[in-house]
Amino acid sequence: MKNALGAVQSALVLGAGSDIAQATLRRLVPRGCRTVVLAARRPDELGPEVVALAAIGATDVRTVTFDALDTASHAGIIEECFAGNDIDLVVLAFGVLGDQQMFDHDPEAAAELSRANYVGAVSSGLAVASCMRRQGHGTIVVLSSVAGERVRKANFVYGASKAALDAFAQGLGDSLAGSGVDVLIVRPGFVHTKMTAGMEAAPFATTPDAVADAIVDALASGKAIVWIPPVLRVVMAVFRHLPRPLWRRVSASR
Repeated sequence: MKNALGAVQSALVLGAGSDIAQATLRRLVPRGCRTVVLAARRPDELGPEVVALAAIGATDVRTVTFDALDTASHAGIIEECFAGNDIDLVVLAFGVLGDQQMFDHDPEAAAELSRANYVGAVSSGLAVASCMRRQGHGTIVVLSSVAGERVRKANFVYGASKAALDAFAQGLGDSLAGSGVDVLIVRPGFVHTKMTAGMEAAPFATTPDAVADAIVDALASGKAIVWIPPVLRVVMAVFRHLPRPLWRRVSASR
């Protein structure tokens, strides 16, 4: 459970290679998070992250294999992570950006992205919720995106997957009300990460560190949704109400 000061003591990250997730852990560990489970498709590549977290105070850092596309394995993996342990925080950090031009000619690739970004989050998110209900406390952090607020022509497959993820996270949070378990939905704009390397930054671009700061602040204050940067809440409120012909023009840029 959280310590007497309300700080997270244990965390599980699904998609532990995420720059945002790692930046978040770098803030939580010095504040008292001592147990960290890093779940990734290639856990053998997480050696530097394990060493770095141990160096700043984590006393138990473990890695497990987790593949977002292997939904049949999710419940078992997550049950094993919770076995004999309370986990205060679970971060759903996995996701694929992809390329809309490729998806236009490869529907199966588009479907695979959707399975990774949405279907995998449904199966793993429900498994986490079940374990947290049983222990009676915890927070699930879902890395969504402003791309799901109104889907852009330039990346509509990715945006649609994030829209579905965001809706699922909202419903999951509502279903957990009164259980002691909370859901925090994180909606960043363009983030400078290895996933977006080489891409032209969108307006209001941000960094993993800025997103991590917002997540930690939201955990402390009990927020259900956080926008990074906050101005995007206003921007997207305007975009949601643009007439569709105008939105097509605005959203066409890559």
